[in-house]
Amino acid sequence: MELNIYILVFLLFGALFGLSTYSYQHIFSEGPHKPDAPTGSSTVGGRVLWALVCTFLWPLMILTGLNSAWILAKRKRQAAAADH
Repeated sequence: MELNIYILVFLLFGALFGLSTYSYQHIFSEGPHKPDAPTGSSTVGGRVLWALVCTFLWPLMILTGLNSAWILAKRKRQAAAADH
């Protein structure tokens, strides 16, 4: 029974992570540049799909998000150094 609680917490956290990061999913998947939104796409369907993916893969999503944040910070430092 105790193991079931850990699994439930893992999946619940992943689902909440997916629902809260839907608008930032480009950071976790395609990289730091946000692509143009396709016309006629289902926002609810996309949000549900993203939540399902994050439910099971949220530890990997956090790692890829940290990598993208590091890349963005590095580019920002390089741009600031180039301005001076």
